Amino acid sequence: MKKVLLTGASGDVGTRLRKLLKPIYPELILSDLKTPADLGADETFIPADLGNFSQVLAAVNGVDGIIHLGGFSVEGPWETILNSNIVGTYNLYEAARQSGVSRVIFASSNHAAGFYPREKTIDTDVTLLPDGRYGLSKMFGEGVASLYAYKHGIGSMAIRIGNVGDKPLDRRRLAIWLKSEDLVKLIRIGLEKPDLLFEVVYGMSDNARAWWDNNRALELGYQPEGKSEDHAQEVLAAEKPVTDQVAAYFQGGPFCSDEFDADFERLKKMTS
Repeated sequence: MKKVLLTGASGDVGTRLRKLLKPIYPELILSDLKTPADLGADETFIPADLGNFSQVLAAVNGVDGIIHLGGFSVEGPWETILNSNIVGTYNLYEAARQSGVSRVIFASSNHAAGFYPREKTIDTDVTLLPDGRYGLSKMFGEGVASLYAYKHGIGSMAIRIGNVGDKPLDRRRLAIWLKSEDLVKLIRIGLEKPDLLFEVVYGMSDNARAWWDNNRALELGYQPEGKSEDHAQEVLAAEKPVTDQVAAYFQGGPFCSDEFDADFERLKKMTS
């Protein structure tokens, strides 16, 4: 990979990755709706609305690989999710096809499978149970990545990202924390590993309390360095009493309880 495009470059995760990716991919192109506030003189930025195909095509033109973080990153109205995450992801992959891009990293999410109970360990082959419109859009994105891999030969890795941050902030994030440097390791596997067609991995560090079986990532060469357990004592000491039973039961947390009006006790019996 010589020239790599990073969409969603102005967001929190994109901002973290810019500094880490620049030494690896000197021709790193940044894109987002708005210009990063701290854009450096040595950084190249191309504004693009993911819902506008011509703008996406212009941003993609001439790159070898894409790290697709762009889109609406939390739950939102259907119209917003549709344009940014569903139409936007399709536009990104179609522009990649037309431009001859060989690899794409798709930033999927744990919320594509958020309705599994925390007591269950799931692997990457489970039936997806999205916990909202946002999670549904990530389920769609994984499908698009698979389609363009098998039909058009664009090597893709979908990373079901947990929570990227300096450290885990609560009990839930002890299970799903992803150190920024570990995300870079997964990205490099997806962009650089020979003969990669389509893979799904979980975006998490070495978390002793994990709910996810990430063996496929390990088989591909992933060696995480972050350990959430190093922060467990601090996190648990600051923990507040649980008041949201739905959020506490399911892996998706508050994304599951938001707008929830199903029979919780019945659902618990069906998923346990």
